[in-house]
Formats: sequence, C-alpha cells, structure tokens
Amino acid sequence: MSLPLVRLYNTFTRKKDELREEGVVRIYSCGPTVYRYVHIGNLRTFMLPDLLRRSLEYLGYRTQQVMNITDVGHLTDDTFDRGEDKMLVAARLEDKSPEEIAAYYTTAFMDDVRKLNIRPADTYPRATQYIRQMIELITILVEKQHAYEVGGTVYFDIGSFPAYGRLSRNSTAKLMAGARGEPDPRKRHPGDFTLWKAAGEHRLQVWPSPWGPGYPGWHIECSAMSMSLLGERFDVHTGGADNVFPHHEAEIAQSESATGHRVVGAWMHGGLLMLSGARMAKSAGNFLRVTEIEEQRLDPLAFRYLALQAKYRAPLNFSVDGLTGADRALRNLRERIAEWSQDHEGEVDPVREEWDSRFSAAVADDLDLPRAMALVAELVRSDVARSTKSGLLTDWDRVLGLDLARTDSERVLPAGAEKLIAEREKARAAKDFVRSDQLREELKALGVEVFDRSIAK
Repeated sequence: MSLPLVRLYNTFTRKKDELREEGVVRIYSCGPTVYRYVHIGNLRTFMLPDLLRRSLEYLGYRTQQVMNITDVGHLTDDTFDRGEDKMLVAARLEDKSPEEIAAYYTTAFMDDVRKLNIRPADTYPRATQYIRQMIELITILVEKQHAYEVGGTVYFDIGSFPAYGRLSRNSTAKLMAGARGEPDPRKRHPGDFTLWKAAGEHRLQVWPSPWGPGYPGWHIECSAMSMSLLGERFDVHTGGADNVFPHHEAEIAQSESATGHRVVGAWMHGGLLMLSGARMAKSAGNFLRVTEIEEQRLDPLAFRYLALQAKYRAPLNFSVDGLTGADRALRNLRERIAEWSQDHEGEVDPVREEWDSRFSAAVADDLDLPRAMALVAELVRSDVARSTKSGLLTDWDRVLGLDLARTDSERVLPAGAEKLIAEREKARAAKDFVRSDQLREELKALGVEVFDRSIAK
C-alpha cells in the first residue's frame, strides 16, 4: 500500500516539492547554541521538525531525526565571521568552564522542549564530539581547492562554488553591500567564511589540526555532523528563517563542494516570532522563556496551541493576550473531550473516515496546521456523535501534541509548585501548621489552591 503524497515547501526551489522517500525520512535540524537559555521564539523553530515528524508518522512514514548541539565555534557576528565565541563569552560572564556552560544550558534546553511536547530527536550530537570529522571534511575541501589556509586559519573560497547564494538569493554585490567595517585582508573575497580558526593565546577550547591549534567554524560543524550521521544524501534539513544566510548557504557550499552532488533534498525554514513588531531575540533582550509562561499561571502548551494557528513558515506575532486566549481555548477543548469521552462508543461512525481524510490532507499539504486547527473547530461545532469527536480529536493529537486527553486535574503545575507542595506536606505531617499556612499562601500566589484532608491524630 502506497503512502499518502506529501508536499513540503522547499526554500531552495521556492515551491512545494513532493517528498519522494517512502522508507525512512531522514531529517537534520539545526539545534541550539548552548550558551544561554532558549526563548519561545527558538522553541517555535524547534517545533517545526517535531510537527514534521509527527505528521509524517501519522501518515505512515518512518522518520529519523538528528539535532545538533552547538557547544563551540558560534561567533557573536556570524554573518561576517567576527566577534567572540558565544560559549566563551558566557563562560567568562558566569565564571564557569565552557564545558560547564554547555552542560547546564543543554539540560535547560531539554527541560524547555519537554514542556512544549517537542519530542526528543533520535540523536543529539555535540559539536565538540565531531572535531575529527570536521577536520577530515576541511581537508577534502582544501585538497579540492575549495578552501585555503592563511596563518593557521582556513577559509572557504566562495568563488570556487558558483551556486553560492542560491538558497538565500544573495549575490556577490549584495554581500559586499552588507559588509561592515574593513574586510579581512587575509581573505581572497570578503564573503569567504571560516572553516577552521587559529586559536588565540588565551583560547580555552583548542584542538590540534593540520593547520595548527584552533577550533572549527560554526558552519562546518553541521555539514560534518549531518553527513556523518545521515549520509551524503538525506531528505530534509530544518532551521529558522534566520539560518538561511549565512549558515545554511555555507552548509550547501561546503557539503556539495566536498561530495560533488546535492546533499539535502528539501530545506524547510520556520518563521520568526515577533514581539511588538520586532524579532524576538536574545541579542535584543526582548525574549520570553517558557518557564515565564508557567509563572503567569498558564499552560506552556498554550503557546503550542497559539503557534499552530499560524503557518509554520510565516512570522507569528506574539502577545500575552493571545497566549491567555489560547490557554482558555485549550482548557475548554480538553474539558469537552473529557465529557464526550464518557459516552459509550458503539460501532465505528461512518463519517470518521471522511473527517480523518480531511485532517490527513491538511498535514500532508506542507504541514498546513492552521487548516487542521480550523478542522478541529469545525468538528467541535458539528453534530457528529460525541464519542466520535472525542476519538478523532485524541487521535489527531498525535500530530497536534496538545495533550488533549489530559484533564484539568492533570494540568502542569507552575514552576516551583511541586517543591512547595512537598514541603507543605512535611510541615503538616510535623503539625507545623504555621509553616503549612505560609506555604499555602505561597502556593496561592502561584495560582495553586490546595485542599486538605484531616491528619490522623
């Protein structure tokens, strides 16, 4: 039995292309640079491969996802190969080693994606674990005269790859117009980018190489990790719209120059999250963490619900009012499903197949989740049998990831609430009722009401 036809918008071709893989769909996703907490704008980007995998698996495909963890080599000005390594900046500011910084923020990242029901990737390679593969790839590029070394630093020669700029539609003239300050005199062209950077005197993360001690550039990391784990041809590469240039443009140049053929089937990019008309970004300081959603007594999945209302590749305007409305709508939907699920389900409703076919068609058409969510609303208002509604919605939740079968009693507690509840139970067991009442008030401030049963004398 053939699988449903899936069409995905490919940034490279600027159109929806058919997914031709009917075995395992191999997906590489650009992951976080673990020098700081991720914000909900980052998390929207990480939702894209999650929704892609969920949709494909719902339609009968199998998937394999790799998401990298960048723990070295991402400069503060990656467009023009300038600035400091973000990992080392964080290490200096927090008085920790780069390894401690990476470990701490990787754990925080995993906690945050879990709150949004973003399923774990199959593999999370760390850049520092693939230095050997990066050096091998750079060596190939040097041998094929796509790269050159100056003073221990290796640059990619964009003049050797005529297709450079095709993904982002950047011409050499545009690159020159966007240059800031004096160009690096060691480069043959101002747009050439770093593959391997010579280490400075006080550099903390340093590896030996044929060109002397140094560390990898950000772009070469993803080329090395993706091809090491998924092979020299894989199906989909995802990332944020801000990754198109220079990161993904550089990846294409590196990977295709080394292999001599196209490596990625489709490039998918998630739209940016906007706050008060500006892009949500760590550098701008206008960002919100998912833990702050919990602190406002809202379900983190309300943000997921909100994000599903917009096309994944379109910008999404965020507001607290919109998030609050999404929280209310999600809670109401769960309550209805809980009520409908009590009905006895008899024979399979003949209309179920029709509704499911419409849902499948929506997600197969470039992950049209707004259309799928409109179908959810239509089904809720319809006169379809309540048990059928409940069954369809909980089945569709395999894609939506909204925990629709969860009741209010199972709602995620605000950050810190579980610890306070445990401490209060100990206080009550010790008959320290003054402390117990204090903790009750602290919980109330978090939006958590507690009701006590009598303690045995």
